Parts: sequence; structure tokens; C-alpha cells
Amino acid sequence: MSGLDTPLTPLHFLARAAEVHPDRTAVLDGVRSWTWSEFARDVTRLAQALRRSRIAAGDRVAYLGTNSAELLAAHFAVPLVRGVLVAINTRLSPAEIAYICRHSDAAILLGDGDLLAAAGPGGAYPAVREVVELPGQDGAYCSVPGSIRYAELLARGTDEPIPWEVDDETRTIAVNYTSGTTGEPKGVEYSHRGAYLNALGELHHQGFGNDSRYLWTLPMFHCNGWCTTWALTAAAGTHVCLRAVRGDRMWSLIDTEGITHLAGAPVVLTTLATAAEAHALDRPFTVTTAGAPPSPRLIGRMRELGAEVVHVYGLTETYGPYAVCEAGDTWSRLPAGEQAELLARQGVGMLTADRVRVVRREPDVAGHLVDVTPDGRELGEIVMRGNSVMKGYHRDPEATATAFAGGWFHSGDLGVMHPDGYVKLHDRAKDIVISGGENISTIEVEQAVLSHPEVADVAVIGVPDDRWGERPKAFAVTTPGAQLTAEALMAHVRDRIAHYKAPREIDIVEHLPRTSTGKVRKNELRETAWGTCTVRIQG
Repeated sequence: MSGLDTPLTPLHFLARAAEVHPDRTAVLDGVRSWTWSEFARDVTRLAQALRRSRIAAGDRVAYLGTNSAELLAAHFAVPLVRGVLVAINTRLSPAEIAYICRHSDAAILLGDGDLLAAAGPGGAYPAVREVVELPGQDGAYCSVPGSIRYAELLARGTDEPIPWEVDDETRTIAVNYTSGTTGEPKGVEYSHRGAYLNALGELHHQGFGNDSRYLWTLPMFHCNGWCTTWALTAAAGTHVCLRAVRGDRMWSLIDTEGITHLAGAPVVLTTLATAAEAHALDRPFTVTTAGAPPSPRLIGRMRELGAEVVHVYGLTETYGPYAVCEAGDTWSRLPAGEQAELLARQGVGMLTADRVRVVRREPDVAGHLVDVTPDGRELGEIVMRGNSVMKGYHRDPEATATAFAGGWFHSGDLGVMHPDGYVKLHDRAKDIVISGGENISTIEVEQAVLSHPEVADVAVIGVPDDRWGERPKAFAVTTPGAQLTAEALMAHVRDRIAHYKAPREIDIVEHLPRTSTGKVRKNELRETAWGTCTVRIQG
């Protein structure tokens, strides 16, 4: 870098918001609120408190909390002292949380009282040297044994300013752990530079402005809220914290707080769309979705409610969203159904990302990755690179080297490249069903099932089959009051996709097992099916 350059860091976003818009509302968390100047003051105090708690450059600070002003503050206070934020999935077991604290070598753990208490007497986090209980939305504490209160931690701090800058933009700003559904969770390292650039990409594609009011339906611990913790701050919008996703509460805040933006997995959109309180809005309202491909029917329903749907795609390893299904210039002239089909694709690289590629599983003789034919049919692996891709896996050089084979990050997702340059995801490599030598996309089957108006949720997996090796099976959740039978649903699906792809077995279930980020735990469904399933051969 030259002497005229300054290292890129999202800390700059808070400094600017506090300077330019000091009296604008920054954060709402229940009955509590902060202006941007007040929030910057509290972030500084927390950063000074962490310094006096012996947090030095490179030290990890873990948070186990729901969406709150305190967790949002951590996204600035921890990197302000050049520490590393480790925001932990709140639905993990105490043993998994303890593993992450140990693997990340976290010095301090801050968490919601009920989540810390779930660890049992004396706590289950011996790897950390101090446990701090965060206040509830009403400011109250649970008084968890073995912990101190957040107010006590803040009392160590001062209001003495700390420069909103970093010495090295490649310094690690956060470590986010993957879900660990196929093994131990991996710690994904983000840099200040990557967080800064991805946040700007989010700001652009989600359309944030200083009048934006963002409802936190997306967990802040998930890829740092897809970097929206930093992106909305860059726009000096208003963060509205939500501790638990419920349809009635979401609609109440949408109406009373004038919410303009929210984000989440398709299951969050389904909760929003099927709530008794759902109604069409006559003002700008943007919903960003990722985590699993949304069905065209769900996209259509959200648009009926007046929402602009922004469909993005990415992984923990790509700071959350990397690609966006940006509408083409002529799409608005197409019928609504065709528009929804196009918007259900994963799209193209975001403004601050490199181009998305879909490559064949085997490189050429020189070891170079080979792109699939862009015909919308040839299946390959989605690969990415650039500023919006992780530094690497924390303390795991072998996994890092494997992930970056050929100089590109290998997502493990299978998809196709369409002639217009837009990518469409077909499946995770581990989820694809190979039946009689034919590849069957579980996503294609799921969307065929979801096209029935009485289906609210679905998951498709491969189950054993004596003749074909495996075949697709669906687990469907119906809408309240529906009388839909499995037989009628199977007939509906057979009318929409090739018969060999259609499930010959559908279980109507009350709910699907999901991670806290909205992804179906297909590994649990597969373990049951392959471990205890009695194979049924039907004509």
C-alpha cells in the first residue's frame, strides 16, 4: 500500500455515522434505543473495557447471544481493539459451544443469561477465562452462577476515544463457525478488507439508504448477519433488534416501526407470508433471502404482499451472500410466473465479488478448472474467489488447501450455468440423488412439491432402493387446516416433473428439523432413512 492509502475496515462506517448523523436513531432493542452518537460512545466504552480485561490484538472474544444491541456493538468494539469476534450459533449444544470456545481459543465468552444457564451448574466453558452475562431486552439479568454482569464489564471501560482504524486490512475481524453437519465445525476467518467490501455490496444490492429501517429477522451470528451489521451502519439506517422470529411479532414491528428491509432464509419468508397478520404493503419493502433456494411460488407470494424480493447466494466461507439474482432489463415485461422462475436462480457475482463459475469436477490435464457448457443443462461445481471469500479455515491448513484447489474456493454446490451468465443451484454434492445412474436434483423435486398451494415446507432426500440404488423421498409440511393426502401430492408432482424424479413416497409431517439459519438438517433425515428404513418397491 502507498502512503496515501488507508486500510479498509468497517470501523469507518460507525465513525462516519456518528459524525454525520449523530442524533439519528441507530438502534432499537425493545424499549431501549440509541442514537448514532450514543451507540458509538457505548462501543468505545465496551472496547476500553475489553482492553482492561486483557484483550489484545488477535485475541478471540466469543458471543452466544440472540439479536441485540450488545451483539451489534460487539461487531465494532471487538475489532476496535484489534480483537477477533466469534459469534456462536445459539442453537448449538453446550458441548458444541465448548468445542468452539476451545478451538477458537476464546478469552472471554459473553452470552444471554438463559443460553449460559443451559450449560448447567458452574458453566461448561472452562476454556475461557471469564463469562459475562448480557442483559435481556428489558435490561434485566438472570444472574447466572460463575458469570459477571455486562454492566460490570462496561464499568471497567472509559469514554476515552480510540481511533476508528486498523493497522492491517488483512487482519482477521471475525471467525464464524460452519454448522458442522458433516463433522466438527470449521472456523471461517474474515478480514477487515473482506468485511468492508462485502458490506458495501450488501448496501448496494439490498438498497440501503439513511432512511432504511432494518428488522433483524436474520441471526447476527450467521456470517455476521451476512455483513449487514456493518452494511446498514454504513448507510446510517436504523437497526431494529428481534430476539425470536414469530409471524405476529414481525408484522407488528413492520407496521409500528415502518420497517423497510429484512432478510432471512425462505422459512422466515414463509412464516411472514402465512401469518394471520399478513397484509399487502403500499410502501417500499425489501426482503432478501438465501440459505436455501426459495421456490417461485414463495417469491410470487412475497411480491403479492408488496415486497421486492432480493435473492442472494453464498456460504459461510463467502461472508454470506456472494451472488445475487439481479433482475434483467426485460424481465419486468414477462408474466409474473416467469419472472418468479428467473428470480429463483442464484444469479451473478455481486458488485464487490468476482464472477461466479461452474466447473467440471475433473480439471484438464494441466490441472486447470474447466467451465461447463453454459447451456443450463451441464452440471458442475460452483466455485468463487476474490475479496468476498474467506482468508481460510482457522487452525486447519489442510482443509484450507483442499477448499482452494486450483486457486478457486470450491463450494460443494452443484449447479448449471445458463446462456445469460446466471447460475442456478441444483443441489449440494452430498444431497444429489443418483437413481439408476440419473442425477436427480432434490431442489427441483422440492420446488415441484412446493408448487402445491397446501404445502408450506418440504425436504427431499435420497433413500435406499433395491432396484435403483436410491430414489427420492419427500417430507412435506402442509398449511394449517389442509386435508392434503400423500397420494394426491404425489400425483400433483408427477404432473410437473419427469416421473423418474417424482417421489414414490411422501411423509406428511408436522415440522422439519432445521438449523438456526433455516437450513433443513437433511443429515438427520438421511440417518433415519438409511439406518432403519425398510425399502419399499412400488410400481
